[in-house]
Amino acid sequence: MTDATTERAAVTEPVAGPAASAADEIVAPQGPHGYSHDKESHLKRLRRIEGQIRGLQRMVEEDVYCIDILTQVSASTKGLQSFALQLLEEHLRHCVAAAAVGGGPEIDEKVAEATAAIARLLRT
Repeated sequence: MTDATTERAAVTEPVAGPAASAADEIVAPQGPHGYSHDKESHLKRLRRIEGQIRGLQRMVEEDVYCIDILTQVSASTKGLQSFALQLLEEHLRHCVAAAAVGGGPEIDEKVAEATAAIARLLRT
């Protein structure tokens, strides 16, 4: 198994232009999506969140005190929100950035998709 940091470093391309900074990069994933380069890490994170949800089910089955369950709900929600933000960042760096480089109507579609995704995240 290779180091995820090494894999990411090996597949990044700097963004050209006067406004580009060291943090600006287009991530070229090892699969069809922006998250593909870090897929195993994402799956591990989702399994952890799944465990938290199963813990909630168990807490309800065992008649645990309401506030204790709500505390676990908050932790699970925060985990999902954190995952969503990471996925959104990867989408912007890969899908939206690639569409911007390519130009044409695709950039408008990708920006509209990202804007709608952000709006859904803000409603939750």
